[in-house]
Amino acid sequence: MPLSWNEIKDRAMTFSREWIDESSEDAEAQTFWNGFFNVFGVPRRRLATFERKVKKIDGKDGYIDLLWKGVLLVEHKSRGKSLDRAHQQARDYFHGLTDAELPKYLLVSDFARFRLYDLETNAEPVEFGLKDLHKQVRRFGFIAGYQARSFKEEDPVNVQAAERMGKLHDALKAAGYDGHALEVLLVRLLFCLFADDTGIFPPHTFHELLSQRTSADGVDLGQWLAQLFQTLNTDTDRRQTTLDAQLAEFPYVNGKLFAESLPLAAFDAKMRELLLDASLLDWSRISPAIFGSMFQSVMDAKARRNLGAHYTSEKNILKLVGPLFLDGLKAELERIGSHEAKLRAYHSKLAALRFLDPACGCGNFLVIAYREVRLLELEVLRRLHPEGASSRALWVTEEVQVDVDQFYGIEIEEFPAQIAQVAMWLMDHQMNMLVSEAFGNYFARLPLKKSPMVVHDNALRIDWNDVVPKEQLSYILGNPPFVGKKEQNAEQKRDMSYVFSGVKGSGVLDFVAAWYLLAAKYVQGTVIHCAFVSTNSITQGEQVGVLWGELYRRGMHIQFAHRTFKWSNEAKGKAAVHCVIIGFAVPDSSTKQLFDYERVEGDAHLVQTSRINPYLVDAPETFLSRRSASISQAPDIAFGSMPNDGGHLLLSDQEKTALLAIEPGAAAWIRPFLGSEEFINGIARWCLWLVKITPDQLRAFPHLSTRVAAVKGVRTESPRPTTNMLARTPTLFGEIRQPEIGYIAIPKTSSENRAFIPIGFLDEQTIASTELFTVTGGSVFDFGILTSTMHMAWVRSVCGRLKSDFRYSAGIVYNNFPWPDSTTDKHHEAIEAAAQAVLNARATFPNSTLADLYDPITMPPALVKAHQALDRAVDAAYVAAEKLAGRKPPKLGSDAERVAFLFERYQQLTSLLPAERPKISRRKRTTVE
Repeated sequence: MPLSWNEIKDRAMTFSREWIDESSEDAEAQTFWNGFFNVFGVPRRRLATFERKVKKIDGKDGYIDLLWKGVLLVEHKSRGKSLDRAHQQARDYFHGLTDAELPKYLLVSDFARFRLYDLETNAEPVEFGLKDLHKQVRRFGFIAGYQARSFKEEDPVNVQAAERMGKLHDALKAAGYDGHALEVLLVRLLFCLFADDTGIFPPHTFHELLSQRTSADGVDLGQWLAQLFQTLNTDTDRRQTTLDAQLAEFPYVNGKLFAESLPLAAFDAKMRELLLDASLLDWSRISPAIFGSMFQSVMDAKARRNLGAHYTSEKNILKLVGPLFLDGLKAELERIGSHEAKLRAYHSKLAALRFLDPACGCGNFLVIAYREVRLLELEVLRRLHPEGASSRALWVTEEVQVDVDQFYGIEIEEFPAQIAQVAMWLMDHQMNMLVSEAFGNYFARLPLKKSPMVVHDNALRIDWNDVVPKEQLSYILGNPPFVGKKEQNAEQKRDMSYVFSGVKGSGVLDFVAAWYLLAAKYVQGTVIHCAFVSTNSITQGEQVGVLWGELYRRGMHIQFAHRTFKWSNEAKGKAAVHCVIIGFAVPDSSTKQLFDYERVEGDAHLVQTSRINPYLVDAPETFLSRRSASISQAPDIAFGSMPNDGGHLLLSDQEKTALLAIEPGAAAWIRPFLGSEEFINGIARWCLWLVKITPDQLRAFPHLSTRVAAVKGVRTESPRPTTNMLARTPTLFGEIRQPEIGYIAIPKTSSENRAFIPIGFLDEQTIASTELFTVTGGSVFDFGILTSTMHMAWVRSVCGRLKSDFRYSAGIVYNNFPWPDSTTDKHHEAIEAAAQAVLNARATFPNSTLADLYDPITMPPALVKAHQALDRAVDAAYVAAEKLAGRKPPKLGSDAERVAFLFERYQQLTSLLPAERPKISRRKRTTVE
């Protein structure tokens, strides 16, 4: 195990005195460097070789004085020689090295001086004299087994490690070593590889065992691994005295990691080389923060091709961890300062915290949470044992109280559950190394005595109290699966039915909703705070009323929230999902945090507020019910018509032309047929509208008759009885809701990038599909309200989404939208005039589609100005209506203020008190001619 820094400093001073007068490179250089490595308690022969032959860039042979592959290159000169020349000579050797051999550090010396280059950070080199080596030894922590490097998610070694272990996994599986045994074997190998480079094992003992003691054909590798695992699971006092000397070097690990007896794995030469290749990586650079998710992909060749798309970035995890508990703990520590009694009480508080991730996967959230609590503890210890109190610092490692057994997880897959436990141990070791660095004595928890409680089970079926009694728990956190209602498999649907038994309408919910409800049930009667990452769909559309109706019934309150942002990372092939983070608990708070994003990929803007509703806006805690009629007596809205025809009643532009070339008279029965895409993008599409056709007229068009016969066949063969009945009327659409007069058309789906949904007027001859909503007889005034920023603010907050696109609805969005109660002639006419100006501005660009007109880049200035004038007129009408009703006029300077006002009005309009809501006075509408 690594020496303490205090012992290393003593050895460094002895080394300096011993070599103070040496000057001859040829005579003593190798002895010098053997002694140098011994300062850090590491035999040079384990790590580095002398006189490595390489081809320089000029094609001549060169000899590297000392090379530790992938870590350190040393060029040594006689006393007084130029260190600049030594540096250049060392750089010349890089040409002859492979990528894996290129060093991270370059060290040049002439006995009397050292100059160290950190090639990873490109920082200025550090030069010092031999006599000052003891002052500079911490710069060589990479030799001693201490790791001062910061861990980067994007470090290529993370991907390389997963790729190499993935190849080994595939080879073992192809040979018939599969299932549980393979998963456990890989987890153990991952631990050994990490331990080999981080001081858990004596440096490179695992690599040496593989390379020196196993045969080249790999036939005995499985046996050696079995012996190693048995050794790691045996207390050193209970080992046989005749145990192989190399095996005896390994420490007792315990923690049940190596307890289970596995079938012997039969390796071959290729498999042995794959494991040796993996062992050559610098595993000290692996980030435990992403360790788990990266290695979960090892078990899935398809996922491995998209490495990096499956881990959760640390930045995103901290978005949840920060407001859930970390920010508060940091602020509390700042308030305490250096007060000893309060520091000790705070330290005890840290040691008493308990965390549960009920969908922990490979443990990313638990690992980051553990690291942050350990960092807080380290700061406490620094304050309790400041520099100069060396006599107390000698014992500081005995005061470390925070441990991995404060963390609990539930995971349905076995391999991720095992990885989560190992990842926690790896993070524990790294934090112990930080303590060692801070206080000068080596601190490691070996043998492992405590373990995180990661339960391999279905979180939706087990009692979470069996994992950790709720009386002991502090926080619930995590990132439950992103599975939409349509993507759920049969088992997941059964789980949802089990969790939401008796909850009306739960069939519309995404899978993640189950964790919210189970958490709400679990935390009853406690002060446990919860936070989950979720797809933003649970804060939009019809899911809100179903889920949050149940959560509110159980007394939940939202404490903080991140509004929609893109959940992604910097890796190639990164996954990108539009997510929210919601923190909730039974106890309510008067101060809440709402993180808003101007762009889904930008930084958050923090808003302090006293309320957050389920749509994640600063508005009353309410949710919208699906309604069949408007709360404001707005004109009725309906879906368009559904063909249910197998495509035989529909025509593309080319098909229409071809049909009319054969049967020109059929033109009387062909109508434009528009959905969202056609309406917005000006795409020509047609349908056969045969509502009034007579039998003799149909017989006159054989090609029309053929299409009608095909419709009958499709409906007859359908497994649905209702569709079978429609076979009796094959000339008609399956569902007909076509207005008989002109109507306002609202696209069901449209891009979130537009400031306005492109709404417009269509005549009764244009057939609306189910991808268009129709407002029959809608007026210019109605158009003005619906295409205003006031209405769009409501849409952006409450409508459902298809990916990130708006998914407009009648029952949630339109019928719950509060129109202005009553408008004076002045305001009514102002809205009509402004709305007509919008239509006029559009008409000046007859060759532009609605997509062109409302594209954020190409939207014409005249149209922008027309919409701005319309917004002023609509906002003024709302303000005037509130004044007229004797209510306080709202501020409508931003979308946030508009939405807050609209929710207030929604609550007033739908309140049971008064029992009867006053009739809303609305002026008679005039339709567009």
